[in-house]
Amino acid sequence: MYRSSLRHLARSLQLPHRNVIGLRFYAVQTPGAPIVEVFNNATKWAQKERAAQNVELSRQVDYLRDEVASRLSERLLDIKRDFDHVLDLGANACHVARMLTKTNPDDYSAQPVAEPLASRIGRITAAENSRSLLYRDADLDFNNKMEITRDVLKSPETLPYDAGTFDAVLSSLSLHWINDLPSVLAQINSVLKQDAPFIGVMFGGDSLYELRTSLQLAEQDRRGGVSTHTSPLADVRDIGGLLQSAGFKLLTVDVDDIVIDYPDIFALMQDLQAMGESNAVLGREGSGIRRDVLAAASSIYKELHGNEDGSVPATFRLIYMIGWKEGKGQQKPLPRGSGMVSIKDVLEGKTEGPKPDDK
Repeated sequence: MYRSSLRHLARSLQLPHRNVIGLRFYAVQTPGAPIVEVFNNATKWAQKERAAQNVELSRQVDYLRDEVASRLSERLLDIKRDFDHVLDLGANACHVARMLTKTNPDDYSAQPVAEPLASRIGRITAAENSRSLLYRDADLDFNNKMEITRDVLKSPETLPYDAGTFDAVLSSLSLHWINDLPSVLAQINSVLKQDAPFIGVMFGGDSLYELRTSLQLAEQDRRGGVSTHTSPLADVRDIGGLLQSAGFKLLTVDVDDIVIDYPDIFALMQDLQAMGESNAVLGREGSGIRRDVLAAASSIYKELHGNEDGSVPATFRLIYMIGWKEGKGQQKPLPRGSGMVSIKDVLEGKTEGPKPDDK
């Protein structure tokens, strides 16, 4: 059979049979770096869809996404310009759009801004691959306070927009589920206009470290090993390099922690499931966590991290990032070593800082 097929190939190529017998066929990798898939996009889509079906419960657990979207939107207060067209990438249930329509966006300021940030935005495109989650709140009042276009993405890792489309790109609590983050950041840079900002926030590093350590210790005790029940997250030290590699300039990366108290580990895990934030790592155990492991993890959680009132804290570490697409007339950072005063000497009191009229 093998030699017969080779003879047929020889005749079709009009080559001598003896030359074909010696041919070897090799697998050749297509151009570009290979993508290491960590998350199952189909599983994450199903989790979001299932969570959004229970509208009442889904809205009850919006407290975290709303708070983070509010903090993200406040960063627009420091940018003194209007935005004709903004992209909200990974919009979930349009939490960013809701916060943009909020009166007094900076409640903690001594001189709060009364006008909502939506007044500085012409229109916003909310892009999300879960239709049920994206349209969950389409009937609420905030939709009437600004022009919102909802786009259902075929893939959370592919942006179907032309280069130079948007005056700003925002992303709140969606990038931590991306497999190929360098590619998505490069696509964000592409769809931005010149000298336009990208402002994003994602879970990172030590998020839910209390839950992680408790589950690991419980599994080690009950099963003699550790399984993957929580998702790996990016470290803040990597974000700056990723933004720079994607072509962004004038980078700013900072970290913020939100600590929320729950009655017990079960209430925490139920809320994560209702948010659509359950584990979606490839190769995870389909049967879920065993009951004896959960019981042991609950006791360990309270023993290692519990509060005096019996509740348990959960830490959500947020990595905020700001990067600007390069453009004409954009400010440039000063060369390294060009500073007139050493910050180290100022902090140690060895010298005075620069005066206001210093250049």
